[in-house]
Amino acid sequence: MHRIPHLPIGRRTALLGLTATITLGRTALALASPLTEQRLVVVLLRGALDGLAAVQPYGEPGLADLRAPLTLPEPGHDGGLLDLGGFHGLHPALAGLHSLYRANELAIIHAAAGPYRSRSHFDAQDYLESGTDHRMTSGWLNRAAALLPARPGGAETALSVGTSVGLILRGPAPVGTWLPQGFAQPDPALYRALAALHAPDAITGPALKTGLAERGFTEAVLNGADPPRDKYSFPALALAAGKLLAAAQGPRIAALEIGGWDTHAAQRARLQGTLTTLDRGLLALKEGLAAAWSRTAILVMTEFGRTVRANGTNGTDHGTGSIALLAGGAIQGGRILGTWPGLAPAQLLDNRDLAPTTDLRSLAKTLLASHLKIPAKHLPAIFPASTDTPPMPGLLRP
Repeated sequence: MHRIPHLPIGRRTALLGLTATITLGRTALALASPLTEQRLVVVLLRGALDGLAAVQPYGEPGLADLRAPLTLPEPGHDGGLLDLGGFHGLHPALAGLHSLYRANELAIIHAAAGPYRSRSHFDAQDYLESGTDHRMTSGWLNRAAALLPARPGGAETALSVGTSVGLILRGPAPVGTWLPQGFAQPDPALYRALAALHAPDAITGPALKTGLAERGFTEAVLNGADPPRDKYSFPALALAAGKLLAAAQGPRIAALEIGGWDTHAAQRARLQGTLTTLDRGLLALKEGLAAAWSRTAILVMTEFGRTVRANGTNGTDHGTGSIALLAGGAIQGGRILGTWPGLAPAQLLDNRDLAPTTDLRSLAKTLLASHLKIPAKHLPAIFPASTDTPPMPGLLRP
C-alpha cells in the first residue's frame, strides 16, 4: 500500500493499480493505473464550449459582423487576445495556457468534433464518452484501460470516488467505489438562486449575501465571472490528480470534468470565470505532476461547439465544431492543428455552425497508440466503426 502525502482525496486513491472517480459539484476526477510510465489525462468540458471565443480567429473577415457582442480586441489592445501567430488569438483568461503554448507544451485543434451531429447535451456527451455516434454501455477510456497489461498481485484495477462513474470509465475494466467525506459541494447556481430569492427581504437578503461572501461565494462568483475557490474546485482536484499521477506507484490514467459551458446568455462574463478555472486547473495539474509532466499528455474536449452567430441575449446556442486542446510535456505543441474551414456563409455547417474538420477520435487514437503504446490492432475495439478515422500523426514529441 502506498500513501500520497498531503492529498485531500483519501488514502485508498493511492493504492497501486487503482482507478478513481470523484464527482464534486461541477467537477469530477477519475484515475487508472496501467503498467506504464506515460500519463494520460482526459478533461471533459460539459455544456459545450464556444471554441470561437476561447480561440478567436481575429483574422477571419467578417467575424465582428457575425458575433459583435462576443468578439474581443485584437492582440496588443487593452483586454485583447493573446496572439497565436497572426490569425487566431487565445482568450486573455487563458494566460497560463498561452505560456504552455509558447513553451511548445500546448497544441490547439480548431474545428474539432466527434463523429455525431447531435445538438443534445445528453446524447452528445454519451457519444463523446462512448467514442461512437451511438449509445454504448462502456466508455472508450475504460475499454483502453482494459487492454493494458494486468497488474501483478491481483489488486483492484479501478476505483470510483463519488456517487457515480462517468461513462468514459464505465465498462469491462473493474471499478470499485469510494465516497469522500463531505463531497457534496453545491453548484454556485444554487447559491445564486437562493440569493436572488432572498434579495428583497431586508433581513435575510443582506445576511445571506454576507454569509456567502465569507464562504468565498462573492457576487462575481455567483454571476459566473469568477471561479469558486474551495477544496473541491477543478484546480484543487487537478492538483491532487497530478500528485497521484506523479507517484512512482500511483495511477497513470485520469479523467476530469468541469461544467458550466452552456452559455446561452451573457456569454462574455460567464466564460471569463470558466476559462479562468480551466486555466488554473491545467497549471495546477502540471504543478502536481512535477517531473512526470514530461511524460504526460492531456486531451481537453467538449461535446460540441456553439453557433457562430450571437443570439439575442448575447450568448450562443448549440452548435457543432469547437476546439480541442492537447497539453503536456509529451505533446509537440506551439501549433494550431487541423484545417480551418472558414466562416463565410457557404462554409458554415447548416448556415449556423463552425464546420468540423477534425474527428476527436483521431486525437484519442494517437494518444492511446503512440503514447500509451496500446497496439493499433486494438483501436477498432476501443472506437468501433472508425476505420476511416486514422490517428493524427505528429502530435507527440519524438
